[in-house]
Amino acid sequence: MNATVPRSTAPARKADLLRALRLCTTEGIVAMPIVTMSLPVNVVMTALVAKTLMLPKTTIGLISALPFLGNFLQIFAAPFLARWKPPKTVCVIAAALHMVSWALLGALLPLLPRDDPGAAGRWLAAWFLLTSIFGAIAGVSWNAWIQEWVPHRIRGKYFGRRNAILQVSTLTFLLVAGWALAHWDYGIGVFQVIIVGAVFLRYFSLRWQWISPTGSRTRAAATPLPFRAQLAVVLGSRSLLGFVAFGAVWAFAANCFGPFYHTFMFEQLAMSALEVGVVSVLALLSGALSMPAWGALLDRFGNKSVMTLSLLVWQAQNFLWCILTPENRLMLYPMWLFGGAVSAGFILGQFTLLLKLIPPQAKNLAIGVNVAVVSLVAAIAPITGGEVLTWALARWDNALAVHQVCFALQPTLAVLGCLILIRVQEPQASPLTMVFGAMRNIRTLSGVFGLSFLTHYIFYRPQRPGK
Repeated sequence: MNATVPRSTAPARKADLLRALRLCTTEGIVAMPIVTMSLPVNVVMTALVAKTLMLPKTTIGLISALPFLGNFLQIFAAPFLARWKPPKTVCVIAAALHMVSWALLGALLPLLPRDDPGAAGRWLAAWFLLTSIFGAIAGVSWNAWIQEWVPHRIRGKYFGRRNAILQVSTLTFLLVAGWALAHWDYGIGVFQVIIVGAVFLRYFSLRWQWISPTGSRTRAAATPLPFRAQLAVVLGSRSLLGFVAFGAVWAFAANCFGPFYHTFMFEQLAMSALEVGVVSVLALLSGALSMPAWGALLDRFGNKSVMTLSLLVWQAQNFLWCILTPENRLMLYPMWLFGGAVSAGFILGQFTLLLKLIPPQAKNLAIGVNVAVVSLVAAIAPITGGEVLTWALARWDNALAVHQVCFALQPTLAVLGCLILIRVQEPQASPLTMVFGAMRNIRTLSGVFGLSFLTHYIFYRPQRPGK
């Protein structure tokens, strides 16, 4: 007798999957304000530390490193939390603690000593480290949870569309926050209003995560592997370790002077928070328009080759930071518009490639190791950058030239890091030359820069019967 699952359950499983996908997108939309503010570099936090509290660059570098330090520290808790509760439960609990910590900041923000930048910096650093640990645990658990129930065949397409929608949510938040901060002269009250709004939206995000009808698509073992066995699996995954090595190089390149791009715009280019917000929005908008097309390319050709191409083109235009001045600062607008469009493929590919390389027997530990190693390097990077800038600015009067020279580091290291990325072995991936061929196709290029309906026709048109 055939012991298969009754056919009547198949429509129910499909309906649950579709509902879970919709809820995943919806909760992401309302989570973006607090997620954006939790990043090491963003308009709100940069305005707080540079415009309102006026912290020194060494302190700004330290604060920028703390989210990465939180990502590193989570590795000591992740294996135990994975054995305690399922990833979904751990994700919701950690995200709730992260939300509460932001509410605490909103309440205590008026108590920060604005006349003592050193004390204010120490208080803000202690809080940022705590909330970063909660955010890191939530992020790692979310990745493990997503891997359980999102089918592999639709990941590139689905997350391309989801991330495009989330980009629109982020750019809306940045525009509103940038306008409010500039209009009310970076007052403590406007920061509190922004934080309260983000916390309020995050509550609904957590509620929709909790009610999502998600579950593992594969039968899990009765008990997870012991920690040493999981560690042996991770250390034996050469492609995963290569990806981690590339991630470490990229993390240092992006974060050594990355936190100072925004302060450079504020201080050296004399831009307001609204202008910086508009520049950021252009990158998010072009990224949102191009994200579905990049998702299609990733699904068709694999992640590694598409990521390499995207990163090379993106970093080539980043050398323009080395010639920016207050007189030609209008260059930033086309730079960020173009950079947002081409960087979307690299950003999306990082996530989908990691999901492909994670060994199922030790997925939580594998994600945790990747996050910990990359984040440790990323935590060192902005501290190093802050020290280098402080040292250089004390010896040379031309602050603009000092920043321009330092900004050459990111694209140079990123291009060298591609030599590691192309050595990663990705299952069922096309070589880099095939992606160059696809990008030469004018229809594909049109899709990458916003005409996604053409790209969907190219990659997802229905097959004729018999083919």
